[in-house]
Amino acid sequence: MRVLVCDSVPVVRDGLKTLFESVADVTDVAVTGSAVEGLIMARRTDPDVVITDLHPDGMDGMEFIHRLLHEDSREAQSKIVVFTSDITDRTVETLLKAGVRTLIEKETRPEQVLMAVRAAARGEVTLAPSVTGRLVGWFRSQDFGPDPEPDPQVESLTPREREVLLLVGEGRSVEEIATYLVIGVATVRTHIYRLRHKLGVRDRAQLVSFVFSSGLL
Repeated sequence: MRVLVCDSVPVVRDGLKTLFESVADVTDVAVTGSAVEGLIMARRTDPDVVITDLHPDGMDGMEFIHRLLHEDSREAQSKIVVFTSDITDRTVETLLKAGVRTLIEKETRPEQVLMAVRAAARGEVTLAPSVTGRLVGWFRSQDFGPDPEPDPQVESLTPREREVLLLVGEGRSVEEIATYLVIGVATVRTHIYRLRHKLGVRDRAQLVSFVFSSGLL
């Protein structure tokens, strides 16, 4: 896995570089504090994951993220991990609408940062607990009319599949679900694969949407 770190704070990017260099599955780590240099490095190194804060030097953070996501070249396919302490409701809304699927706080423990980056490389969604809590609060505050009839698709799920689905809806990573349920990571991935096929959804993001639309959360 190739990782590019773009963070304006030297101690943060150096700490991340040390963290990523300490694990065997990261084969290359490039770091910079400059957004312009970050774009150039992304083109040159073709990273699997770009981890960035919202205040890179020389460019607005959202503009930097938009360029990474939407440039017509291979780095547009890089998975973006936003690593920030600036998580306001407006920030969350803007990032999710832009297409960001991984948003974690700078207070996150190193092992959880690694889990989030690996999940991003696999195309999975990882949101900081505070973000998940806000989304749950927002959904619960909405008036969606009368409670829907029980979804027959939900009725077809096994008790374990329901547990996994609810934990996915809470924004938990595969590793966190495995730890919580005391089962293997491979078993969790098998459950998620079966859930996607049973419920007719394409990816983890649609699983989360199903949890809320079906009234499970």
